[in-house]
Amino acid sequence: MALSKRDEGSKISSDINVTPMVDVMLVLLIIFMVVTPMLQKGVSVDMVKVNNPTPMEDADKEDALLVSITRDGQVYLGSDRITVDALTTKVKDRLTNAQNKRVYVKSDMRARYGGFVQVVDAVRAAGVDDLGLLTDQKKTTTPPPAPPAAGGQ
Repeated sequence: MALSKRDEGSKISSDINVTPMVDVMLVLLIIFMVVTPMLQKGVSVDMVKVNNPTPMEDADKEDALLVSITRDGQVYLGSDRITVDALTTKVKDRLTNAQNKRVYVKSDMRARYGGFVQVVDAVRAAGVDDLGLLTDQKKTTTPPPAPPAAGGQ
């Protein structure tokens, strides 16, 4: 009678299988890539970049009134395309029950200045006195120059 020796311990692998984790991470990456553009409010424009922008956190709120001007001069109220002539009445209608009577304007940096002035004039004609102009922060790669040393020469 022979004794049989069981050798099950040698079949166990102690390596970590990362394939399911990579699959989950790729699915999450794809979801974030699809959802992120939908989170932007209004129309996407290349705003003017300035050194000292004024932060306007209220522009990201759900009830904020946002007017966008694209490069080719098209005007959008929120995400709806509108003509400049109809902008005054639409802004009046939206501001009748609003507590915050501020309108935010974001314009493409290559939009014509005349079109921008027409939009601002139409918004002002609707009775808006508080107008926010949205800009982006200019990226600085070099530190500002140091002031000259005070010397007795």
